[in-house]
Amino acid sequence: MTPASSPAPGGPRPSAAELSNAASNFRLRMSVIDCETDVALDRTRDRHGRTVHPGAAEAARAYRDKAAVEAYRTHLAPHAEALLDVARLVLDELPPAQHLAGWQAVLDVLHASTANIRWILERPADSGSADERAQHASLWPHLTAWADHGYIASNLADQRDGGQHQKSPLTDEERQRWTEMAVAAQRRGALELTESWYAADGQPITLAYLVEDDESIVVALRGDPGAPGWQVIGHYEHEYEAGKDLPSPVPPGVLRRNLSRFNRPLPAPEISLQDLIRDVVEGRAAGDASNALLGAVQGGYAAGPMVRLQELVETSGQFASALETVQGQQIAARLSALGRQIEFLTHEVQEAAEDLGATVAVLPPHRTPVLRVRPRPAVDTSPPAPPPLAGRPARHR
Repeated sequence: MTPASSPAPGGPRPSAAELSNAASNFRLRMSVIDCETDVALDRTRDRHGRTVHPGAAEAARAYRDKAAVEAYRTHLAPHAEALLDVARLVLDELPPAQHLAGWQAVLDVLHASTANIRWILERPADSGSADERAQHASLWPHLTAWADHGYIASNLADQRDGGQHQKSPLTDEERQRWTEMAVAAQRRGALELTESWYAADGQPITLAYLVEDDESIVVALRGDPGAPGWQVIGHYEHEYEAGKDLPSPVPPGVLRRNLSRFNRPLPAPEISLQDLIRDVVEGRAAGDASNALLGAVQGGYAAGPMVRLQELVETSGQFASALETVQGQQIAARLSALGRQIEFLTHEVQEAAEDLGATVAVLPPHRTPVLRVRPRPAVDTSPPAPPPLAGRPARHR
């Protein structure tokens, strides 16, 4: 079997679990490679994130590309096509849901990447040559497609045994009775949410502890617990029992669909708040403190910490809104308001910094530094005896 081939015809077909594990092992190895590459690239940058050793950075990426190809050959090449076949079969059997079209598109991209990888690996260049490095670099986008999104194919394969269905559903009467109990508990603050996921049909499922008569019971809710209309679909003694009965979770979504963990943009140069504070402490003129403040509020490519903080708050607000829950919308509104406050504060700091710089003043000379160096005893002298410990009773023989 060549590294890029499938199992031999007529041989034992791998199980869905084996196919899923192959993709999981590849993702794990790619994560290790990514962390090692980040460490190597950090050594090529200065303290502000600028690349100062481009040759070493290029060598680190070449090593990354080669290691990724070897990881694919070892873990995924013999199983990629079979995993996609199983994933497509399971996808066709799932109930209609909003996310299925996106999953189908992911499988199509993974299929195209697999074909491109196979075509290149079947035409290897000379080992160690520039052509081989170019081949590995051209394979990197296809390998990261599997590393970023192969979990969807793995999850579909894991659902081959019918994990999308509840094993022991409640009757209509039981569902109504337990829902009424849970709604009453929620009103009095005795319903503690613990975990949430989405089932294959696109409906959210949430586990909660329901406290009734000083007893805690695990209940499973279907729907948004923050909005009317949710129902209890199961009650259990503990979470492990709930996990065996309830539909298995499907992979959660992403905030931005065009981002890749393994293809992040180069970090923008930035100055930390500690550096800016140190500039103020070590400064002598008003312009020194003014420049530090202006560095905190500057925008653009090398944005300052206050601008980055506003970006963080606003992005977190987008995340909260994307949860599509009542509480998420409420938190998104709060974060949006906080983002506007930070923006207002940023403008105030900028104006104060400009005014400080316009004072054209320096610190008065009476603010003399105090030396902290203590004189050392001579080499041939004995250290002084330590003072007696206060409060210790004297010992009598």
